Amino acid sequence: MARLIHPDRALSTNPLKVSAPLGAAMAYLGIEGAIPLFHGAQGCTAFAMVHMVRHFKEAIPLQTTAMNEVSAILGGGEQIEEAIENLRKRANPKFIGIASTALVETRGEDVAGELREMLSRRTDFADTAVVYAATPDFVGGLEDGWARAVEAIVDALAVPCARREGQVNLLPGAHMTPADVEELAGLIRAFGLDPVILPDLSLSLDGHLADDWRGHSLGGTRLSDIATMAGSIATLAIGDAMRPAAMKLQALGVPAHVVPSVTGLAAVDGLVSLLMTLSGADVPATVRRDRARLADAMLDAHFQIGGLKVALGADPDLGFALGSTLAAMGAELTVVTTTGGAAAERIPADQVIVGDLGDLERAAEAAGARLLLTHSHGRMMAARLHLPHVRAGFPVFDRLGAQDVCRTGYRGTRAFLYEVANAVLSHPHRPAPEDFGAARISSEFDHAASSPSHH
Repeated sequence: MARLIHPDRALSTNPLKVSAPLGAAMAYLGIEGAIPLFHGAQGCTAFAMVHMVRHFKEAIPLQTTAMNEVSAILGGGEQIEEAIENLRKRANPKFIGIASTALVETRGEDVAGELREMLSRRTDFADTAVVYAATPDFVGGLEDGWARAVEAIVDALAVPCARREGQVNLLPGAHMTPADVEELAGLIRAFGLDPVILPDLSLSLDGHLADDWRGHSLGGTRLSDIATMAGSIATLAIGDAMRPAAMKLQALGVPAHVVPSVTGLAAVDGLVSLLMTLSGADVPATVRRDRARLADAMLDAHFQIGGLKVALGADPDLGFALGSTLAAMGAELTVVTTTGGAAAERIPADQVIVGDLGDLERAAEAAGARLLLTHSHGRMMAARLHLPHVRAGFPVFDRLGAQDVCRTGYRGTRAFLYEVANAVLSHPHRPAPEDFGAARISSEFDHAASSPSHH
């Protein structure tokens, strides 16, 4: 178990953490016909929208209650009601997900109580599902906001129902891309099981063009499917952050299975074993072949990854998934920085810094790291330290296709290992000062050996 280190500094430089409200908004966008609504000032929403647009390269229907000086003092309940009314007129959403911000939480506003009173009074809002999650900016990060939003959705919309044989709930973590979700859903279906995915970014933020303009999400989990989740035979929660939502469903009678990672040979083997138990089916031939191809990729890539010193900066669940995969290949996680959370202590490193990319850069230089694994805000660090940079996490804004990167399952793990190995192979070697002495001695020896006087 890693030892967590909390730097005693009041200043954050080059932050690693992404805010909890943004994580909640991303989760809400995985619902069909959804509009995320930030209850706070316009600036909070604008900042989050810029991040998501740059990452997904898509139009993001993120809205705000636009609190001002008066509502910050007297309360913004009326603005929530007005915002819902306006959104219903303009975009006719099926679902509105509300996330609080620091402004509201600092004031101590009872948003949940105000929302209950307003919805009981406004019966004309009955055909729009409205869910609220408390996500102050100053508590937690991306994974925490996502997890709280999913927990709120389950709490509000999942109801007791009859058992549906073969149906399983899949709760993907915030660290999973739309391609990751699609790959995992395909693996579950290969065993004859029917997954209800909450939230499902593979249908909403996978990068597809709609036939017409819509002011809400382009796809995602249907509300009717969420209502049946209590009838599933099991819940698969991917990552420790999703445990609370899985426990909500377990309280409704659905057994919960928290899967810490679905990246890496051993981790995927564990998931496949669980799917065999749930389905009663044997492993399909296509899955066996994918496993054999991963085993071959591990042999091919171990020359570049074995002994590789890695500097890793990521949220806990993502850090554990990718870090444990590299460690199993013989890599050394010399420096790890994360945002804190249940999975942080399980990352296979001697110590884990709960800090920012400034902490990661200083420690990576001192430890002699040879690869950087973090999101796009690490690009300046990679340039200064002359390190190959594999981009992972959120945001990734200086590369195209972030939503199509898959590091899940046998096929995704195989792609990840090749990605890391190729990053090492393609990075030009910069000789260290001590290398020049060895090179000069070798050159002089070769010159002497080839001289005619020595033949």
